[in-house]
Amino acid sequence: MKQVSTVRAVLVLAVLVMGSARCASAQTKEECLACHSDASLKMTRGGKAVSLFVDSTLYNASVHKDAECITCHEGFDPGNLPHKARITPVNCASCHETGSFWKSVHGTALRSRRANAPQCRSCHSTHAIQPAKRITKDAHACLQCHRGIPHVAQYTKSVHAKVGPNGTVNASCVDCHGGHTATALREANALAKRQADVALCTRCHAVAKAAYESSTHAKALAAGMKEAPSCVDCHGDHGVVETASPDSPMNRKRQAAKCLSCHLDSPDIRNQIGVSARFVKGYEQSVHGMAAQSGKSNAAICSDCHGAHTILPGNDPASSVNRANIPATCAKCHSQIARTFNESIHGKAVAKGILSAPICTNCHGEHEIKPPSDPSSPVAAQNVSQQVCTPCHSSVQMARRFNIPEGRTSTYFASYHGLAVEGGSTEAANCASCHGVHDIKPSSDPTSSINKANLARTCGKCHPGANQNFTATPIHLNAAVKEEPIIYYVTMGYVVLIVTIIGGMFIHNLLDFIKKARRKLRLRRLGGGEHALSGEVYLRMAVNERIQHAVLLVSFITLVITGFMLHFPEILGLDFARQVGGTTVFDLRSLLHRVAALMLLAVGLYHIGYLSLTQRGRQLFVDLLPRFKDLQDAIGVAKFNLGLSEERPQFDRFSYIEKSEYWALVWGTVVMGATGFIMWFENYFIAQFSKLLYDVSRVVHYYEAWLATLAIIVWHFYSVIFNPDVYPLNQAAFTGTLSEEEMEEEHPLELERIKSARREKEEEEVNVESSGETAAEVRDRSGVD
Repeated sequence: MKQVSTVRAVLVLAVLVMGSARCASAQTKEECLACHSDASLKMTRGGKAVSLFVDSTLYNASVHKDAECITCHEGFDPGNLPHKARITPVNCASCHETGSFWKSVHGTALRSRRANAPQCRSCHSTHAIQPAKRITKDAHACLQCHRGIPHVAQYTKSVHAKVGPNGTVNASCVDCHGGHTATALREANALAKRQADVALCTRCHAVAKAAYESSTHAKALAAGMKEAPSCVDCHGDHGVVETASPDSPMNRKRQAAKCLSCHLDSPDIRNQIGVSARFVKGYEQSVHGMAAQSGKSNAAICSDCHGAHTILPGNDPASSVNRANIPATCAKCHSQIARTFNESIHGKAVAKGILSAPICTNCHGEHEIKPPSDPSSPVAAQNVSQQVCTPCHSSVQMARRFNIPEGRTSTYFASYHGLAVEGGSTEAANCASCHGVHDIKPSSDPTSSINKANLARTCGKCHPGANQNFTATPIHLNAAVKEEPIIYYVTMGYVVLIVTIIGGMFIHNLLDFIKKARRKLRLRRLGGGEHALSGEVYLRMAVNERIQHAVLLVSFITLVITGFMLHFPEILGLDFARQVGGTTVFDLRSLLHRVAALMLLAVGLYHIGYLSLTQRGRQLFVDLLPRFKDLQDAIGVAKFNLGLSEERPQFDRFSYIEKSEYWALVWGTVVMGATGFIMWFENYFIAQFSKLLYDVSRVVHYYEAWLATLAIIVWHFYSVIFNPDVYPLNQAAFTGTLSEEEMEEEHPLELERIKSARREKEEEEVNVESSGETAAEVRDRSGVD
């Protein structure tokens, strides 16, 4: 039984008495508030105290301020306590249309009698009901229930929750989810479902709408592509913050990670746009990506190049990454470089609409842009010529289409500069060293670095003291054509010499090999075998001579390897060594080559002293002098090997084979030393004489190296290794001696002379013993020296 206190009863009776004259009329809100404005007014319901207090101030400020209490609280009798036998809930539907509410997620929950399902008063309050427009701009009512959902609670920190100039939040829950029509996101007509959030967001963000609707993202979303991004995929949902905020996924420091979460992590998306994971991931290792990760605010991120809402495929003419637009896109950050590029031959070609002209990405790459100091960058000093310039300038089609001189890349890589760069040098001139980087201009342009008037200054950047002599001959010198007749004829002359001399050596040794191999095979079949060695040996090379030979051997082999490493780095392991040891390997190669050259020249000078100052040396020189007999012996050997003669010529201490090799070595040492010296000190010699001297020296040095190397392999190696009479090795260079059998086979005349001198000496000693005369007296008497 509901009861009220005695005091309250008295108050009610007083009101009834004072209003007895109007008992028949409706009760006013003032009369109700006379009691219910008491904050202590309560009643007991279900064992709990229920407040009956109505704050008159809030009520009079509400939208219902002009309505009487009994408008909502129907059937109440103010003359009785309680006013109504059974207190029923207020029915808002008596005044308000509630059909849309009952279809909403809230109405459905309320109809299902779900616990905590919201009623009208849950959002609108009871007596402090505010205008609808104020309710829709306030998230407080919604958060009373939804604050416990973590991602929804993020709304309070979002840009939408901030109060704008009009005194209300920028966007409330109702703006996105609807008011009485709020529908579960799984429902087809939900305002905030993912498929509809673009239309929802763009109701406020009109500028973004115009940009996004034409983007590739919007088109993919409209086409039903599952992975296509909508607004919330990039900006978030309830926790949307300004892009400048560190918490925003679109913040400059975080944007790349957000973009890569789709474009790198999703194979389906990569397949849709047709790029590899490596290509996309390249941004992370790029100069832009590294700068962004280090916190630099001006580092280029995805939207700087691709746009934010206006993302379009590269083949779209309006795309910021369309080939025709890339220079302008890069210019947003690299303005000075862009101005320089636009004045270059490449920039002017792009401006004319020549799409095959190189743009920024052709040289620097797209995502994996690295600084020139990075050895893996295509524009690094050691890579730019091969990876950037060559693909275009070695194209016959490009050359013919745009009247570009052909053969420029091949002649560059045949030059010392090109060979050095291929070998790993970072100091040798590459294409950009002479032609410029972004300011590449034709040689006809007076401001071009390769204009004839400017070439000396360009060369002087690397060659101090460079003058007009440096430009006396073509820079891109092609020895196969008659651009420079001297170079052409020297080249052709050496080619003829190499083919003739090495070919002749090969034929000579082949015939000799066949002849000796048949003889040995015949002896083996007859069972005769080889003669037993007598055990007696004869001095062939003194210790001094063997040391000279060893120094010559080491220096020559070093020169051959380090020299041809420059021309054939991939064959002789320089490429691999460069990958392991970096550019230091090339510097080491150059150092070893020069040290070996000095060793060769030093042993050559020592050898001259040995020939001049020692008796054995002087005799060696005399014995090595060419004689007419050598020509006769060469002809005789040819006849013998061809089967035209039964008798093989007899050789003395040195045959024509050894003499030709010795004097070829002398010639080669002089020529290689002189030309190498000119190339070593090229600045002086070019400045004092001309570049032609350097060019000739380089050609001679190269082909003389081939001639010497092939001669050693074909001529010398046969004589001391592959000759059947000495195989597997003539050991005279190590032991200094030959056996009597070897002497009889190879140097019978010398052996006979040695034995003859020995017999004479023995006879002389016998005569001395029998006559009692001294050996000197016997020689004087007999006239023997």
